[in-house]
Amino acid sequence: MTTLNEFIEDQLKDPQFKEEYDALEPEFAVMQALIDARKESGMTQKELSAVIGISQADISRLEHGTGNPSIKTLQRIAKAFHMALKIEFVPLEIHGTR
Repeated sequence: MTTLNEFIEDQLKDPQFKEEYDALEPEFAVMQALIDARKESGMTQKELSAVIGISQADISRLEHGTGNPSIKTLQRIAKAFHMALKIEFVPLEIHGTR
């Protein structure tokens, strides 16, 4: 039986699939950062929602990638974790060069 990681690894050999997969990386990074920060803080989704003033359902949507947070929302979330939001532009690497 093929695992999910093996399946994805195989699919990434297709350039079109890889391009689409890579395009989703920023969204996955935001989702994972939110989940990691919340868990490290020991907060539940419900507790976080009370602190920042949005619904627990909205927190869940953000963590599952079905929400589209504004920068203001991300700043409020970061503040709840006593963190700063950092957004940066980095050069693209195209075929091993910048």
